[in-house]
Amino acid sequence: MAEYNTIRTTGVAGARAAQIDEGLRAHMNKVYGTMSVGMLLTFAVAWAVGTSPDLLAVFRDPATLQPNILGWIVMFAPLIMVFAFSAMINKLSAAGAQTFFYVFAAVMGLSLSWIFVAFTGFSIAQVFLVTSIAFAGLSLWGYTTKKDISGWGSFLIMGVIGLIVASIINIFLGSPAIMFAISILGVLIFAGLTAYDTQSIKNEYLQHASHADSEWLAKSGIMGALRLYLDFINMFMFLLQLLGNRE
Repeated sequence: MAEYNTIRTTGVAGARAAQIDEGLRAHMNKVYGTMSVGMLLTFAVAWAVGTSPDLLAVFRDPATLQPNILGWIVMFAPLIMVFAFSAMINKLSAAGAQTFFYVFAAVMGLSLSWIFVAFTGFSIAQVFLVTSIAFAGLSLWGYTTKKDISGWGSFLIMGVIGLIVASIINIFLGSPAIMFAISILGVLIFAGLTAYDTQSIKNEYLQHASHADSEWLAKSGIMGALRLYLDFINMFMFLLQLLGNRE
């Protein structure tokens, strides 16, 4: 009887582990799928506005690309929306969180539309491909590594805050040397965040999977998509500053 109970317990544990593994794969697929839709929406809006002089003129001077008042609002709107999303996530339904994410992605597209005037289309596509390959490799490593990289979080977040402050200051200084340094550090920081966030999303799912809270898991997936989306977009923009060919 004891042997039977042991076998039965082992079988139940194995089935439970397999169920969690299947759920994790489905969760990560949703994270990457939601992120991908957001990316497509961002670049579709950016391309539509950036290739239309009349639409771009609503936000920036067509000759100098300097933002007007509406352009400044659009530039800082994504940052404000990220903080708002983090504060409101517990009050939103899963459907509401997903809608908010897609609205955010569209606004981000407006803020990035100028790149289709400042850089050649070929270099944008080239840098996007480089970013995609780097992101895929880093995210895969973060998902599969047995090393605990949770300790990276505080240092990387401090780095992001430093980048934001330095970027705002350099808007007024306009120093190419500072921009170059910011771009190098930005690529390294968001490369680290890609691996860190992937492992974090995986671990959060494993910690909460047994609770069977489908609403929490759905919202967690959208929040995870936002985190990886921001890692990709920022890495892309910093690489574009380094490698992009200007018009």
